[in-house]
Amino acid sequence: MSSLLSVNDLKVQFSTRDTFATAVNDFSLTIDAGESVGLVGESGCGKTTTGLAIMRLLPNNGKIVAGNVVLDGVDLATLAEKEMRHYRGKSVALIPQDPMSSLNPTTKIGRQIGEGLRIHEGASDEEARIRALEVLEMVEMPRPKERLGQYPFELSGGLRQRVIIAMGLVCRPKLLIADEPTTALDVTIQAQILDIIDRLRSELNMGLLLITHDMGVIAGRTDRVVVMYGGEKAEEASTTELFDSMHHPYTQALLASMPNIENTTKHALTSIAGMPPDLTKPVIGCPFAPRCAHAQDRCRVEDPTLTVEGRHAYACFYPVNGPEAIVIRGAERVATVRSTNEIIRVEDLVKEFPIKAGVVRHKVGAVHAVSNVSFSISEGETFGLVGESGCGKTTVGRMLVGIERLTSGNIFFDDKLVSDRHHKTSRADYRERQMMFQDPYSSLNPRMTVNDIIGEPLLVQREGSKVNRQQRVYELLDTVGLTHHAADRYPHEFSGGQRQRIGLARALALNPRLIVADEPVSALDVSVQAQILNLMKGLQDQHALSYVFISHDLAVVYYMADSIGVMYLGKIVEIGDAESVFRTPVHPYTQGLLDSVPVPDPRQARSKRGDQVRGELPSPIHPPSGCRFRTRCPRAQEICAAEEPPMVSYGERHQAACHFPLRTPVSISH
Repeated sequence: MSSLLSVNDLKVQFSTRDTFATAVNDFSLTIDAGESVGLVGESGCGKTTTGLAIMRLLPNNGKIVAGNVVLDGVDLATLAEKEMRHYRGKSVALIPQDPMSSLNPTTKIGRQIGEGLRIHEGASDEEARIRALEVLEMVEMPRPKERLGQYPFELSGGLRQRVIIAMGLVCRPKLLIADEPTTALDVTIQAQILDIIDRLRSELNMGLLLITHDMGVIAGRTDRVVVMYGGEKAEEASTTELFDSMHHPYTQALLASMPNIENTTKHALTSIAGMPPDLTKPVIGCPFAPRCAHAQDRCRVEDPTLTVEGRHAYACFYPVNGPEAIVIRGAERVATVRSTNEIIRVEDLVKEFPIKAGVVRHKVGAVHAVSNVSFSISEGETFGLVGESGCGKTTVGRMLVGIERLTSGNIFFDDKLVSDRHHKTSRADYRERQMMFQDPYSSLNPRMTVNDIIGEPLLVQREGSKVNRQQRVYELLDTVGLTHHAADRYPHEFSGGQRQRIGLARALALNPRLIVADEPVSALDVSVQAQILNLMKGLQDQHALSYVFISHDLAVVYYMADSIGVMYLGKIVEIGDAESVFRTPVHPYTQGLLDSVPVPDPRQARSKRGDQVRGELPSPIHPPSGCRFRTRCPRAQEICAAEEPPMVSYGERHQAACHFPLRTPVSISH
């Protein structure tokens, strides 16, 4: 039988001012009906371009210059644009990476979903509305009838992603291309979205091309994997075979770059040095050779062709055989001795944002962002703060560094109260607490050079002379692994990982003792993520830094953190040392988060789908009574609605607040 999709020797070029960039080169791929194929690689490797070429949605300067794209017997690459419109959306559909930028903010959800049906099948408005409701139910949209009349900005990220999937399914396509469909989502919502796509693929016998840089997502959701690098196919095999016995060093390095909560010990992540090749210039030899630890002279002058062994293909002269052996390095995180001196203590932290209405803007309610949060951090320790978006993590971080004012509660730094409204915080107080922001691009002034951005804190604090400040900027660039030439460039001239390094350098400028890192690697490829995480750990050991590491990625938090606080809807529901919280969780919410984490192992990933957290986070304006998690908890009973559970000890440094915990409390003797 012929495949549903057959891409043969595809070559895509983009015209630039001076030359052509070959983004995809001699690339081939097949997908059968009902089959899920993963396309994995770093940003810039050609994954999204391949998906857009199949859809014939390349930008104006992009062109298919060779090869064909055959979908169910029709070569899409040869069709005129007018003919292609009959197939796009009907036979092949796309789930784009960013749902907000793909939805019309001025059009209601129901009309946007039904648009494809009206165009392709001539459906009436009523028929389109009925079908829109049907597909919203298919994607498990809460209150689907209500959503038909809402606008995109009224929905959360997870709900918007469901809308995009519904739009793709409305005409019952034969092939679905999902381009990083869960990159910006919490692990709980990510698991729900991937489960929905899996179920619909099976029910509709639909082919799926899942494009991602996350090896954990690939492991549990695909039948076959294609690894791309430098616009070419590096390796292809069944998912299980690829993870068990990959042959390309790039595949091995991608897997080794991922933090894995299933590892019994914490070891330094393998980072891939350098960057993917510049495709505007001719690539001589193997495209991965400049970054490959196994490369030899032949690799630098000759491009390897695909070696095919059964259904396993790889392009490498000196193949590896399976995952990299874990080497426990000398700077073992578990063995690092931390100080017992407390650097910061938070007591009953509360933050409410008033909601105002009317002509005189009187208060009509409040967003309960943070409610009675308490914890402490020792010198040199990393405190991980985890939970879904909207649970209050970032607000806590902003209060710790003084960006956000407290509604009530206390913050002590070095046993000195620094949160009192009547206390005038000195410049010295602020300089010792710095923030590393989630989006480095939006937090860096695009009109300032890197030299001015990093040097600005020194200038504000009147630190040294101009020459001294310049020397300090160069020292910081060395520290974060950037050249001195970077000082004269602007933020837009850097990659995401490089911009995050610039943000870290700025945070380090005043030699702080505490850095609040808010989702510092959430938007990065796993290889770049590994570089940043290893850098942060190394700097911590060199300078005795303390971190508050905020993230929804539990694997990253486990790798970084010594202790962890789990937040839900403004409250900490579980807190303790990292090993206890991850290995023996007490709160059902913590267990649900752990069950939702993608694991880069096909067998574990497929057997791991347990009590994942379902549904959406309730509104912080009107949080549920009693236990705030009860509306989503599989163990909830009547008492959970009536009484808020107290914090109870489950070990020397382990506490949780739950009426029906997963473990029995312990008695701590003093």
